[in-house]
Amino acid sequence: MPLNHYVTLGRSGLRVSPFALGTMTFGEDQPWGTSPRDAEAIFRRYADAGGNFVDTANVYMRGHSEKILGDVFGREPALRHRTVLATKFYGNLFPGDPNGGGAGRKALVRQLEESLRRLRTDYVDLYWCHMWDQFTPIEETLRTLDDQVRAGKIRYLGLSDTPGWKLAEAQALSLASGFTPLVGYQIEYSLLERTVENEMIPAARALGIGVTPWSPLKGGALTGKYNRDNHGKAKAGRGDWVLQNANERTYGVVDLLQRVARELDTTPARVALAWVQGRPGVTSTIIGARTQEQLDENLKALEVKLSPEQEKQLDQATTPPPWALGRFLAPPYSFGYGGTTVEGITSPPTPGQPKSDAERY
Repeated sequence: MPLNHYVTLGRSGLRVSPFALGTMTFGEDQPWGTSPRDAEAIFRRYADAGGNFVDTANVYMRGHSEKILGDVFGREPALRHRTVLATKFYGNLFPGDPNGGGAGRKALVRQLEESLRRLRTDYVDLYWCHMWDQFTPIEETLRTLDDQVRAGKIRYLGLSDTPGWKLAEAQALSLASGFTPLVGYQIEYSLLERTVENEMIPAARALGIGVTPWSPLKGGALTGKYNRDNHGKAKAGRGDWVLQNANERTYGVVDLLQRVARELDTTPARVALAWVQGRPGVTSTIIGARTQEQLDENLKALEVKLSPEQEKQLDQATTPPPWALGRFLAPPYSFGYGGTTVEGITSPPTPGQPKSDAERY
């Protein structure tokens, strides 16, 4: 699938690329960042390849990520309108101010205005709540977001890093109240982080919300760069955030990725990205890059086609332990189908099930 074979985000008419460009590395305010000139080159390389979905946040590089994009858009307004521009609110950039961040009305409106200023635009296409704010009623956040949509400052809405039950509550409340519904759900998802399959992804699919995974390579752990040979010696720009995953479980998954990559004449990273993008419910996977070369390498994952057997091997090697209710509900165990076959799944008879109608009370 080429980058310019667009898909619709959730139950909406918003067309986005199958890979979104994550811009957390845009800026040099952190040691693992990229200079403004290199960041612009990466963005242009992505856009020239047909990519139209760019993801940033108010807290990325203390706002510098947004400003870098805004400087480009200020020079080329037409590029701004061709870009599906997504940013996030929640992060607090004002030490000592409890209303400097979060999802309350006062904080939200201020954060949006500041993001619009840095991005040099009068609207954002997709506005994410970066994280569930446990101290703010969800109806306050949703009403405030809806007000901003009606004011023309936001086109679409999404939640990031929010429990599945809260996502369901938010969408149900939006639909019942006539608020703008959610169309996107940004969560961590990779071969090393699949617990979201228990409830979060099923919730999004049932509610018509598109999933946009972040960290599909688990911070670089699935690239093959960190292995048994350099265990304890390898350095990562983001430190423990990456190296905490340098363990035997990861090495076993990387071994499998390397084997599949050899079969397909590609790289472990591309295989890992192709697996995530092919998962049910996933609309567009967020990829990051510190160089144009890294971006080119990641984009080639769209050319990778896993065979059913390769997908099965990756699934079986990384399936997380089922949660308690998941074990109880997992087919073919069910006493509700009376030993029949439904949707291709045959259930066992109910324990103690009557052998005939006459035996029922």
